Amino acid sequence: MAQTKSESFILPALPYKEDALEPVISAKTLSFHYGKHHQAYVNKLNELVSGTEFASMKLEDVIVKTAGQTDKAGIFNNAAQVWNHTFYWNSLSPKGGGRPTGGIGEKIAADFGSYENFAKQFAEAGAAQFGSGWVWLVEDGGVLKIVKTPNAENPISQKKGKALLVIDVWEHGYYLDYQNRRGDYLKMVIDKLLNWDFAAKNLG
Repeated sequence: MAQTKSESFILPALPYKEDALEPVISAKTLSFHYGKHHQAYVNKLNELVSGTEFASMKLEDVIVKTAGQTDKAGIFNNAAQVWNHTFYWNSLSPKGGGRPTGGIGEKIAADFGSYENFAKQFAEAGAAQFGSGWVWLVEDGGVLKIVKTPNAENPISQKKGKALLVIDVWEHGYYLDYQNRRGDYLKMVIDKLLNWDFAAKNLG
């Protein structure tokens, strides 16, 4: 997507084709989620920051400077949602899912007892998030943890460690494919799509 002079932020390209995550996530869901919802957050953010100090900032800095500021809630919500969705697309891979290997696999086993424990806890946390939100795998103080955040909140705004992976549990992320069966969506994403290479890169 070309960036015009009036735009501070752009919609990043998907790291795969819209049908690449089928049958877990349909091309129709991805088209709406990415092309409509994610794009709308980018558009609204550009509208809100136009002519302000935030227009020239990095997205992460906008999130930090507007978090918890009631008079900047619109900017925060849209900036965080742009960042969260970009992170989510990269947290998924057509060749993902299953038990991680290498350093990240060893860390999962050490901090959760086993991959099976992690997968169960991650799915349960996502299912338990009331209303809209996100479930994250983070590294905090050298330990891997599972963190839930509501609405647009994320580990940056809540200072809950370094994000490694995320699953979107807003209804628009799964309703066309799973209706109200959020638990089925979570299990399928964990089993088939989690991008452990991305998590390993974020872990460093």
